[in-house]
Amino acid sequence: MRIFSLEGKTALVAGASRGIGLAIARQLAEAGASVTLAARSETELCARAAEIGGKALRLDVCDAQSIADAAEAVGAPDILVNVAGTVIRKRFEEFTEAEYAKVMDTNLNGIVRLTQQIGARMIARGQGGKIVNIGSLMSLLGLPYLSVYAITKGALAQLTKVLAAEWARYNIQVNCIAPGFIVTDLNRAVWESQPMLDWLKGCQANPNPGKPEDVAPLAVFLAGRGADYITGQVIAVDGGYTTTAVWPLEPK
Repeated sequence: MRIFSLEGKTALVAGASRGIGLAIARQLAEAGASVTLAARSETELCARAAEIGGKALRLDVCDAQSIADAAEAVGAPDILVNVAGTVIRKRFEEFTEAEYAKVMDTNLNGIVRLTQQIGARMIARGQGGKIVNIGSLMSLLGLPYLSVYAITKGALAQLTKVLAAEWARYNIQVNCIAPGFIVTDLNRAVWESQPMLDWLKGCQANPNPGKPEDVAPLAVFLAGRGADYITGQVIAVDGGYTTTAVWPLEPK
């Protein structure tokens, strides 16, 4: 089982104060990594970091200077996990410029800047690295009222593939996880709706929404030696939504 150990490794999780990011940070620490949790909400972040024995680092992915300061503070971690994100659900024709900019800056532009700066440090250090991006079902398909969110997550999936090709020579593996319907603070109200729960039962093999803890183990695996020959992949953790459907037909 030592191949799954992250002892001696350092990790930066961007967007780690709650939800999927926090679950990943916690499980990276349980696997032995020294974890830096980064997010805007400093008070909450410090409490979460203390819980898992990690470090807290303020990071606003919408602020270029904050990104530069964070990259300088962590140097060249062995593992970078990009989780930071937000969502606005509305009809495409009704998006304002401000809403568009907010989603793009949070979900894509800031992650691009951070990955560029951390990746450059990984390359300069010369000891390889692992980068795990958290995409979405919108990295793979389309659903209504998520247009701008989908732009960012589709771009993140393509960036994953290009960087996997570009940085392979430096022994840096880059992969993307596409979570399905995972209940977090961003969508909790959606999954309190009985019609949504009923709809899901006919859409995927596992009839239930997932939890952040369902996503984290794959991130831990992709961050370790067991994934040395896996790169450029967009892997769904979705209860089968992108690959299955359920119907009431039963054989006689």
